[in-house]
Amino acid sequence: MAAKKFHLGWFMNGYRVHGWRDQWIGTHKAEGMKPDFYVDMARSLERACFDYFILEDSSFVPDAWQGKHDFYIENAYAVPKFDPAVLASILTQNTSRLGVVCTLAITEYPPYLLARLVSTMDHVSNGRAGWNMVTASSDRAAQNYGHDAQPDHDVRYDMAAEFTDLVVKLWESWEPGSMVVDQEGIFADPSKVHPVDFKGRFYRSRGPINTARSPQGRSVIVQAGGSEKGRAYASRWADSIIASATSIDQMKQYRDDVRDRAADHGRNPDDVKVLFLTSPIMGETRQAALEREAVAQADAAANPVTRLAGMGYATDIDFSVFDLDTPIKDLAGQMVTNGHQSSLEFFVRQNSERTLREVASVSATGSAQRVRLLGTPSEVAEQMDEIMSAVGGDGFLITQDVLTRRSISEITDGLVPELQKRGLTRTSYTHEMFRDNLLEF
Repeated sequence: MAAKKFHLGWFMNGYRVHGWRDQWIGTHKAEGMKPDFYVDMARSLERACFDYFILEDSSFVPDAWQGKHDFYIENAYAVPKFDPAVLASILTQNTSRLGVVCTLAITEYPPYLLARLVSTMDHVSNGRAGWNMVTASSDRAAQNYGHDAQPDHDVRYDMAAEFTDLVVKLWESWEPGSMVVDQEGIFADPSKVHPVDFKGRFYRSRGPINTARSPQGRSVIVQAGGSEKGRAYASRWADSIIASATSIDQMKQYRDDVRDRAADHGRNPDDVKVLFLTSPIMGETRQAALEREAVAQADAAANPVTRLAGMGYATDIDFSVFDLDTPIKDLAGQMVTNGHQSSLEFFVRQNSERTLREVASVSATGSAQRVRLLGTPSEVAEQMDEIMSAVGGDGFLITQDVLTRRSISEITDGLVPELQKRGLTRTSYTHEMFRDNLLEF
């Protein structure tokens, strides 16, 4: 049985140089700070009718391997990284239908400033702006903003809930119809613009916002809700959720859980779109795809530090201090983080019988926290159909560990046409605004 039509997004690991050692990188290795590569990419995604393009972010130089920043700087791993809000604004001016989602951390922005920034992006994009809510997890980032450490994980999510409540109230402080724009009368109706007078546990703001009502009213909110607190937040506030799973059962369980939670909040579960991260490995033949996977695995085996340093970046844990030949289940009690707890829990659960060395020698491509998709574009399209039929929706969030114009084209000009032929993804946009396209099916 064919799946119903599903959504596509692309998760970009930051505004930075990508795949700079790959033979297909072209000019991007020397131009990572310029927008040209990303503009080309956004236009390709729009041509393929993706729902949205999300820009991840972090604001620190990692030093979670051997207590030094050397590995990250030498290998351009998450650094240098530039402000995604600047790039997002540029992308909105070079597209007309694609949703553009910017990652902005609640521990790094005051609510009013963030609400005003996203509202402005919604205006300049004619209703295509989104906010990826993150709480930030690294103490190094906290120290860049004048704090000793991040608040505790659960406290950060309490802050996030209150922060979002205030941001939404600011966005809604201008009622629908408040913009009259009558040249012979008034520009806006003052009776439809209201202070919010918000006084919470963590935040205060008088309001109203001074950017006027946004085209979407409320910009799209995206969030990765993995932990218990994360799921609680996502089901209450998120319009689209970034989800990770390695099996159909995990995908279905997660989606059913957040939909049930959304219903408990009085929301229509169909208004919460769960998109699962995946990294398709494709070739002209299945054998070619298998060979590409083997090359990636061989590269990982030759460079085991890369994956452990990457986990350190995500969890704030320096894995170099552990015996790499001890089973992870025996080290789990020593792996404590105030960072991405769901990422660490998943890492330990999936690899408990293996050693750190064994895990580090396996490529993350197409596997780590992602359902495996491999084969020709036609075969991968069939796999995506089967998965979504079993899960029930709502779509996939493509991400690539090595990103080049070639790898983008393989998706937008290879895989997507196969999906479109099967009626699985849209062939044109029905609506002008991001939220409307997201809710179309």
